[in-house]
Amino acid sequence: MSGEAGVLYVVATPIGNLGDMTPRACQILTNVDLIACEDTRHSRPLLTHFGIATPLVAYHEHNEAAQTPKLLERLAAGESIALISDAGTPLVSDPGYVLVRGARAAGIRVLPVPGPSAPICALSAAGLPSDRFLFLGFPPRTERARREWIGAVAAEPGTLILFEAGRRAAATLADLAAVLGPRPAVLARELTKRFETLLDGALPELAAQVAADPEQQRGEVVILVAGLRDTDQAGAAAEEQRVLDILAAELPLKQAVALAARITGGSRNDLYRRALAARGD
Repeated sequence: MSGEAGVLYVVATPIGNLGDMTPRACQILTNVDLIACEDTRHSRPLLTHFGIATPLVAYHEHNEAAQTPKLLERLAAGESIALISDAGTPLVSDPGYVLVRGARAAGIRVLPVPGPSAPICALSAAGLPSDRFLFLGFPPRTERARREWIGAVAAEPGTLILFEAGRRAAATLADLAAVLGPRPAVLARELTKRFETLLDGALPELAAQVAADPEQQRGEVVILVAGLRDTDQAGAAAEEQRVLDILAAELPLKQAVALAARITGGSRNDLYRRALAARGD
């Protein structure tokens, strides 16, 4: 079976363990006319391992504006192209959205070839609620922006899932603890690789554990945090207060109250009364 003419395949590849490569992925990657990948130097050894000699072209965030029209032109001419990322499922915090959107807008068939995905891999083993979850990608790099970013999802009832580089994991966990309090959380590091670890605990303790262990600050990390369930009224009130306190320390009172109400869904009047009481007014 060869790749269908004029089809864009979105192909998942291993996030670590090469045994997770699917037979269908190998078949598609072998038979398409071209493979678009983030980094040819990274992908070529993977493809060589599976005996795949299909030509490669680099497709990443720095060249997607220039490459997308070229790839769409080739697809429109009847060539089949596979899109892969450095690891896992393309478009999940990786380039590809512009190409997929362009292909669909042009009436080009887009077919997913499912396989490994780090967020789902981590969620499946975390022991946190999985009936509802919110994938957040990578957080901002500065503390202030990161805490505001976390505050914006503090009231989400589903499990929160985010990516982070190991070297920033301790700082991000500390900010999660500061904004969200002692929620249950899991650190999933180097999934499916030799030094894979899954640590769990309340956010403050988990942050301290990672900060004290340089080994847990290496590699790629998925962080999962229990969400705020709608039935937890006391927890909701505590979250509202926590977000309000953080914002009031950085912003004028009225602005802090308005933003806290938008983030948490709480009553603006109630939050304003609490803020005035905290100031002793």
